[in-house]
Amino acid sequence: MGKRIGIVGFSLYLCITFALGEYYSKTRPFTPKQEVVTNLHFFFHDTLTSPNASAVLIAKPTLTGGDNSSSPSPFGSLFAVDDPLTVGPDPKSKKIGNARGMWVSSGKDVPTLTMYIDFGFTSGKFNGSSFSVFSRNTIMEKEREVAVVGGRGRFRMARGVALLNTYSVNLTNGDAIVEYHVTLYHY
Repeated sequence: MGKRIGIVGFSLYLCITFALGEYYSKTRPFTPKQEVVTNLHFFFHDTLTSPNASAVLIAKPTLTGGDNSSSPSPFGSLFAVDDPLTVGPDPKSKKIGNARGMWVSSGKDVPTLTMYIDFGFTSGKFNGSSFSVFSRNTIMEKEREVAVVGGRGRFRMARGVALLNTYSVNLTNGDAIVEYHVTLYHY
């Protein structure tokens, strides 16, 4: 296939291929568009307390050994999140999107979260686009780094890194505001 075909042509090609009983398409060369870099800066608001909780406990282990009852997220706890993203640290600052997914408390001796979260934007230039993080987050370090593993929309095929800085945290209830500096490489 030396010439380029549009998305409609490609979709038709896939439909014919799959209609003939194949589970794959013919391997063909790929010429990517020019890669670009995008830098983002925003604040992530993770609220575990009611009445406006944005992170809720969906599973808590009973056999982890030791007494973790003093922690708002003991080892093995799984949370579903729909955390607001804002332009500033104030929760009332302009909302630009949501971080949706899950995190699990995965550090038995060192407080660590493993994040499976999609950062979606709902306004501005990147409205409808998102990037995904799947990474370890060593939450007791004030500054840390997590891996960006994908994206969609304007961030299609994204990879990169997010530098996190804890802006504020309530160690009693787990509520936190985290500053994100993200560098994305995408097409």
